[in-house]
Amino acid sequence: MYPELMVIPMREELVRAGFSEARTAEDVDAVLAQPGTTLLVVNSICGCAAGKMRPGVRQALSGTTNLPDHKISVFAGQDREATEKARSYFEGNPPTSPAVAILRNGKLVYLMQRFVIEQAAAPQIAAELIRAFDEFCARTTA
Repeated sequence: MYPELMVIPMREELVRAGFSEARTAEDVDAVLAQPGTTLLVVNSICGCAAGKMRPGVRQALSGTTNLPDHKISVFAGQDREATEKARSYFEGNPPTSPAVAILRNGKLVYLMQRFVIEQAAAPQIAAELIRAFDEFCARTTA
């Protein structure tokens, strides 16, 4: 684990973007038990999280009206219990960090893993997330 002082700015970057932090398994379960869509970010101290994932997520959130109902982050390597619980919702996908998931009513509907994040620039990540938000978070009218 890194000293908490080192990760505070990385945590705050997502908090300023409207994310709640989950620090325990119970925090993760509580958010994912809520109805609707949840954007779950597995945050990380690595360079691809800092230079690509977090900026891409922030850009995506300002680039569409089809936003998830809830936004939550866990920090890999820091909040291990919360991270393990979050990854348990990823239904057989290997654990990676960083990662970006969309869950609907607690079920995984979209997952962007590290290998995608590493190969893309922040604007490409934002564009892909906007596409995913439009597909999975759009409000339906009856």
